[in-house]
Order: sequence, then structure tokens, then C-alpha cells
Amino acid sequence: MLDNHRIAVERFGNDAPWYENRIPFFESADPRIDAVYYYRWSLFRAHQRDLGERGFISTEFLDDVSWQLEPWASLNDATGFHIAEGRWLRDRRYADDYIAHMYDGGNDRHFTDYMADSVWGRYLVDGDRPGVTRHLAAMRRLYDQWDDHFDRDKGLYWVEPLADATEYTISSIDASGGLDGFGGGQAFRPSINGYMFANARGIANIARLAGDDGVAETFDRRADTLKTTFQRDMWNPALRHFIDRHQRTTPYVTYWQPIRGRELVGYVPWAFDMIDDDPKYTAAWSHVLAPDELGGPAGMRTVEPSYEHYMRQYRYEGALAGGLRECQWNGPVWPFQTTQVLLGMANVLDHYRQSVVTRSDYMRLLRQYTQLHYQGSLLDLEEDYFPDTGRPLVGLARSHHYFHSGYVDLILGGLVGIRPSADDALEVNPLLPATGDPQALGWFRVQDVPYHGHRVAVTWDTDGRHYGRGAGLAIEVDGEEVARRATLGRMRVPVTRSDTPPIVRPIDRSVQLVRDRFPKGSASTGTNPENLHDAIDGRVWFFPQLGNGWSSDPTPAQQWYAIDFGKPVALARAELAFFADGGRFAAPSAYRMQAWNGRDWYDLAATADAPIANGITHARWTPVTTSRIRILFDQRANRAMRLVEAKLF
Repeated sequence: MLDNHRIAVERFGNDAPWYENRIPFFESADPRIDAVYYYRWSLFRAHQRDLGERGFISTEFLDDVSWQLEPWASLNDATGFHIAEGRWLRDRRYADDYIAHMYDGGNDRHFTDYMADSVWGRYLVDGDRPGVTRHLAAMRRLYDQWDDHFDRDKGLYWVEPLADATEYTISSIDASGGLDGFGGGQAFRPSINGYMFANARGIANIARLAGDDGVAETFDRRADTLKTTFQRDMWNPALRHFIDRHQRTTPYVTYWQPIRGRELVGYVPWAFDMIDDDPKYTAAWSHVLAPDELGGPAGMRTVEPSYEHYMRQYRYEGALAGGLRECQWNGPVWPFQTTQVLLGMANVLDHYRQSVVTRSDYMRLLRQYTQLHYQGSLLDLEEDYFPDTGRPLVGLARSHHYFHSGYVDLILGGLVGIRPSADDALEVNPLLPATGDPQALGWFRVQDVPYHGHRVAVTWDTDGRHYGRGAGLAIEVDGEEVARRATLGRMRVPVTRSDTPPIVRPIDRSVQLVRDRFPKGSASTGTNPENLHDAIDGRVWFFPQLGNGWSSDPTPAQQWYAIDFGKPVALARAELAFFADGGRFAAPSAYRMQAWNGRDWYDLAATADAPIANGITHARWTPVTTSRIRILFDQRANRAMRLVEAKLF
């Protein structure tokens, strides 16, 4: 029904081949949702860092930040979003490599996370039993390490908000007497308790899958006990919300004292189905709809305006107020938590008996979130935003195309309503309001969704005129329609589990993880060490806001870039990524591949694609073993060249 090739070329230009056989393709009656859907796949693609033999990981920031885990640039706080997005790819390598990396030294508990839950969520889509059960022992070890943040007297987990990736919350600001809040403010929080509940439940499910009923029972019990304790002690009847309680006494706050306001984090447990279907609790959802509470005109506020220090700016990059604003959680809109709230709302709408929030509310908030991705006509998601205007708040270089949130998962799991299951079944329940509602969609289609070894498509057409195949909601499995209904609503169809295709893992031999170690880059011009490193750092993106790669001088016309492996390496092909911006940078007009024979450079008899900009240029040759490779370039007149990445296999 959808022309994948045409859409890929229109959305991704010369980089279309990366997407065409990997992503599910989607369209709807809302062109802005469509545009952001495809932008989010380009964001996912840009944040895949190739670590060579360790495979791919997803990064949170495109470029390096000081608090990342070296030498990989991994951060564990965004892992849940990364895996939730990546599970919808037909190419399973990216999520698989990433999970293996994080359970093999890549997760240092720098931040809280819900990784075991997200790994289980991935299994619900791909159905790969060996792929999920092989990490069970590592999951259990990591879970038990969080005992150092468990208060046995209260039966709850606590965390410093900074280690929750949420600095300057009510608990941390108030613990300082309103003077600061970057650190400190340790608290029992809905977030960490929701995460630990979700991880315990995920481990129990995975253990059951592995046939270890003893471990499954232990972690079921942990999850159930934590849920009961959390609902009893963290619900604030006066605020009608789940809130923090202070975990440490300071001159300004006391142990177990509740914080003095509502925060968006109170909805996080619903993202994991931790909260009972009880009207007392679901009443909390009214606060995110109220414009004078958490429902900002441009996005969901992290703290209500009634809080004394709402939107007060404490931290700047540079000299005090003369610098740029830094990240805070005392009111700004964060895509990070917006995603979690929408996931929680999707659960409430799907299987809770309530009348507080509606499908129209979900679509309105989804569209509000969609708008945050736009800066004028440009798509560029940043860290956080002003809740009244939707303008980016921080504006630092690192903030461009920030990947600590989800969107694809909200479209496929929420709007389209695919509810993955461990059973041999597929359930679909789109979260669209009825026709005639201002937030309704007249039609949508998604296709090539991987599910239990099959390809699934879901189509909605209000009156049947858009697709010409009849009105209503339809499900296809491997190209055959298997279910249809005339109206929006839940459908469940059997889907026999099929083997998932094997993962192919070519290894890029040119990745330099540690500067000054092999492989090493050298070049004819632009020999700054960081400039040389950027062409072999395992990162590929073509966003102009944040440059990446080796940038040459505009002269002379002929340039070269070489890679020294420090040892003989067998190589047979290259993938070269060139950047062009229509101004300073252009792809070369021609290039040649050379190898070192111990004395001289010689040309490889390569079958080489013509160089393209903002995509991948391929070259292949008869396998050779060499310690060095050099690429000679013919630059275009009056243009410099940026080699985003040189990959060698």
C-alpha cells in the first residue's frame, strides 16, 4: 500500500537505503505527525555509535559529554527509550548489540534506569527467546546492586534527583533551602520505585521464560511488595498525586517528609502498569489536563506554577546569568518525561476503567509533543522547553537532536495501538477518538512492522475512500488481511510465532575508541587530533547543527585521509560518509582507495560507487591484508570536504 522506496527517498534523500529495509513505514492524515515520525528514525540512526567488535550502542548526546561512560560514550538513563524505539526495527542488530553491551560493562549505574523491563518489551515484539534469556544472570546482578538505594525500614527505593537524571526538583531545591538543588535532595521517588518494580517484573517474566520458576517467584514477590508499599505510602491524599518523600534530613527538610507540590514524575509508575485500577489514583490524571497545574500551553510542566521556585533559573553554562541556561526540572517541559507520561496515559486508556482522560486528550498531548520537535520549519529536538511558549530553554550545542525520549513507540503502541504480547497473538487498539472529534484522524497506515517473525500492517480508513479497501480498521500479517472491523476498537488475532532471522554482524575495523591508540587517522590538511578522530569515531550523522567528521581545508584540490591499524588487517570493502551543506562543504568529485604494502602505497582495484553527499558511498575490492589504508580525494572547486566517517570491513 505504501511505496517504501519513494517515501525513504523523499524523507531521507541519499541516506534512504539505511531506512528502506529496516523501519516500519507510516502515514496518516496529519502531515506533522508523519514528518516527526520519520525525523525520529533519523534521530535513532544518528545516535547509533559503532564500537567495532562490541557492536552498536545508542547514545544520548550526538557528541561527547563529560559524564558519559568512557570510552564508549554510553549513558544508562536513556536506555529504556532507546530499546523501546529500536525494538520496532526489522534489523535486530542495533537493539541486540546495545543490550549485550550494557550488560557487559556498559551500565555503571550512573543513573537510574528500567533496562530489564525494556529488554522484556523488546522480546514482546521480536519473540527471540534465546536473545532475552541469555542476559538473565546479568539482570539479576544489576538489580541486586540497587540494594544500596533501598531503605529496608520503609521498603522503598530512594535516589538523589541528579542520579535520576532530574536535577533541580522540588526535593533537591527544598533540601537546600531554595539556594540550589543541582545535587542533594535524596528522596523516595515515583521514578526509581516505578523502575525497580518494572525491572523486577521483567526479570520474573524472563526467568519464567527460561524455566527458572524459583527466580520468577522471588522477583514476582519483590514487585508485588514494592507495588503495595508504594501505593500505600507515596500517595498524597491532599494533593491527589504520587509524590516524593525526603530521604535525608537537612536544616530545611526532614526524613520521610512529603514534598510540597505536584511533579510530573508522579505519573511515571503508570508507564509500567504499577498502579491499581482505582478511581482514587486515576483522579491524579486531572492535574496534567489542568492549565494552571501540570498542563502547560506548550507542553507538560515538570512542576506546577504554584511551587515557590517554579522556573527559577539556578544554573548557567558560563558566567552566571550572562551564560546560557542549564538543565533544570522545576517547571520546564522535558521530552524525556513527556514520553513517560504519554506511555502511562496510553496504558490508562487501553485497560483502565476511568473517565478522567480521553483518547482526545492523548492525541492533543501527542500533537503538543509533536510540535516541540519543530523550530520554525526545522526539525530539531532539544533537551527542554519553556512550557508557555515551547521555545527551547537550554540552547547549548550538545542539546541539538537529543535522544532521551521516545516517539516511534508512542505512534506504534499508542496512536496505532499495537499492544505486543508474549502469547501467540497480536492485539491492536488504536488510541484515536471517534470521527468528528477535533483530534480524530481520518486515516492512517503502518506497514512492515516486525512482530514474532512476521511483518504486520495496520490500516484505519474512516469511510474507505482514502485507501479504497473498505471502511474501518484492518490488520494484515505477511501481506494477507486477517481481521477487519468497521469502527475503531480492540482487535486480537492469532499470530503463530516464527523464527526471527539471524543477525548479521560485519565488524568495522577502523573505529578509534581511545584517542592516540590504534587505529589512528592522519590527513593532508585539518590535522587537529580531534578533527582526525571524528572520521573514525563510529558515528554517522548529517545534521548541520552539530558537525562531525574530518573537515579538510578547501585547498589544495587533492587531499587524503589515512588510517593506520597498527597491525595487519584483512579488508575487502569500505563505507564512506560525506557531508554537504550547499555551501562550505561538498562531496568530492572522485576518490581512490589505496593500501600500504610495507614500502609504498598502491591503488586497490576497487569497484567504487560515485561519491554521494549525506549518504553512504560503497567501495569493494578483492580482499587484502594491510596495516594501512589511504583514501585520495579530488575536491570540488572552492569547497572543503567533510568525511563524516570512514568504515572499513
